[in-house]
Amino acid sequence: MSQLRLDGITVRYEGQPAPAVAHTDLTVSTGEFVVLTGRSGCGKTTLLSVAAGLLAPTFGTVRLDGREAPEPGSDRAMVFQDDALFPWLTVAENVAFALRMRGASKSERRQRAVEMLRRVRLEDAADKHVWELSGGMRQRVGLARALAADPRFLLMDEPLGALDALTRERMQGLLLDIWSSSGTGVLMVTHGIEEALILATRVWVMAPGPGRIVRTFETDFGRRVVGGEPILSVKGDPAFQEMRVALAEAIYAGEPA
Repeated sequence: MSQLRLDGITVRYEGQPAPAVAHTDLTVSTGEFVVLTGRSGCGKTTLLSVAAGLLAPTFGTVRLDGREAPEPGSDRAMVFQDDALFPWLTVAENVAFALRMRGASKSERRQRAVEMLRRVRLEDAADKHVWELSGGMRQRVGLARALAADPRFLLMDEPLGALDALTRERMQGLLLDIWSSSGTGVLMVTHGIEEALILATRVWVMAPGPGRIVRTFETDFGRRVVGGEPILSVKGDPAFQEMRVALAEAIYAGEPA
């Protein structure tokens, strides 16, 4: 089991009176689906960027399996809300881009791309251009591209935020399928309360001023979906609704009505 650990992370942006994140510890292991949620401005994306190696903390350390990992690496793959695909490349070429940069052969790149597209149920779109795809399909391509490098950890910043409600729910099921079959560890940022609960094995609530983790919720709703229970059935469970209320109260605690 691999472990991604953030120890004592503080991030202070120049010109800001208070740190964006202060004295925060965070651990994600492979096989876990951890969600960061909280009000806008509480430091969720800042913490995710530190975990990815895209942002150096002012204080604190990022470790992967006990070794310092301050810079981006193939062990961590990032998925953004904006799919950030290359419009001049085909779907398969976008998925295989990182492998191309590593010097993989054309046949190897093609085989891996098709394999990853099959996992996100888009193998028939391999030779299309990204501008021919819907928003949900483009997000699946971005997910396939992240998975192509076989990362140990998948880091996602509001990956479903721009999708309509129906597409978003289908993508939640797909994310759970991929997570359960790949064994990767997931750290995801979302503002969606129901989304956090249906996906996570653990939800961390952050609060602003400065950004910090203030509450933790352990959940098993996603594992029930992986086990075959329909998402709508899980969301209709009184236990789900009870935790939804508790999570919302934790997120907005201390905020003026």
